[in-house]
Amino acid sequence: MMKSIDEIIVVEGRDDTAAVLRAVDAATIETHGYGIRPSTWEVIDKAYESKGIIIFTDPDTAGEQIRRRLSERYPDAKHAFLDRGLAEKDGDIGIENASPESIIAALEKARGAAFASEDSEAQREVFTSRDMFSWGLDGTPGAAKRRRIAGDRLGIGMATGKTFLRRLNRFGITREEVENALK
Repeated sequence: MMKSIDEIIVVEGRDDTAAVLRAVDAATIETHGYGIRPSTWEVIDKAYESKGIIIFTDPDTAGEQIRRRLSERYPDAKHAFLDRGLAEKDGDIGIENASPESIIAALEKARGAAFASEDSEAQREVFTSRDMFSWGLDGTPGAAKRRRIAGDRLGIGMATGKTFLRRLNRFGITREEVENALK
């Protein structure tokens, strides 16, 4: 039996929708890239208010720009991240290239924001840049690789040191979770 997802999954395009629907029973909304039309914003607004949304964009620069834009408008949205290596095929990076198993795993790890927004003053600061350095996640040789592995295990994706730190704090991740992800 196929896993059912209650929230609406926001993806970039029709090939992403096809890949998601091969993996789970869910509804999707396609942004069709960065230039999201007013009518698409209206549909996402309704989904966000009624069922909630999971932002699931490609693990590339364009996907992260779209994710940031959506996050600003929908601060309580959940986020699903796919490791870049699982989304790459013949030099093309996208959710459409991922296996159903990888998509299911990413959606199962989807995390909602524990706080109002990434830039909110109410955001807790449990983790600091000092933590990132001491864990070897920033400012040390091999930090990017460790962030990629930890991000995949935590379900928060690959990111620069600054963005990774912001995600740790925003998604309410515990020290224990980070330490287990680094083992």
